[in-house]
Amino acid sequence: MQTRFKKNAKVADIMVTAICGTLSVGVVLYGIYHFGLSETWPELVLNIFYVVCLVMIWMYFYNIRITTSQFYYWCSISMGMTVLLRDILFPPPLANLAMRSACFTLAVLLLCTLTYFYARREWKSYTKKNLWVIFAIDALIAMLYHLDIMYFEPVNEYTNYSLTEIWIRPTISYGLVASFATETREQ
Repeated sequence: MQTRFKKNAKVADIMVTAICGTLSVGVVLYGIYHFGLSETWPELVLNIFYVVCLVMIWMYFYNIRITTSQFYYWCSISMGMTVLLRDILFPPPLANLAMRSACFTLAVLLLCTLTYFYARREWKSYTKKNLWVIFAIDALIAMLYHLDIMYFEPVNEYTNYSLTEIWIRPTISYGLVASFATETREQ
């Protein structure tokens, strides 16, 4: 199979994203099986969007029936749906009110940046600096959730499962932005 990227650094970026994302989704799917669907069904819905993104990353990497515009558009829709569902409509209950407010505000900002950067048709005109904002906001949201779970919530059997689920989306957004930045520079 022919890969889309030729430079080893870009191949490594995409492969790390795809492998880490796939392993993380596998862990979360195991958690859904282990804890039961009645308790974890929202995670299953989120994982459908994550799996869609990961399949498109693999298809894009290997040039399998997906154009660049389709890849960015549909991945941005899937990422936007996970932000909307997990962080805005059904946010997890956080013990710290300041972190909850910060996560909500950052989630709205992330949804706006996804809409602004990815949904527009002139994606080739963006700079790498603009695109890395998406990853930075997503990683900041995940870091705030991580801090709340580790320091303000009681540690239980769900802790590791929750921490894994939190870091899936920043991993996928890193791969999307790395692909996006590569395309804008090379074309």
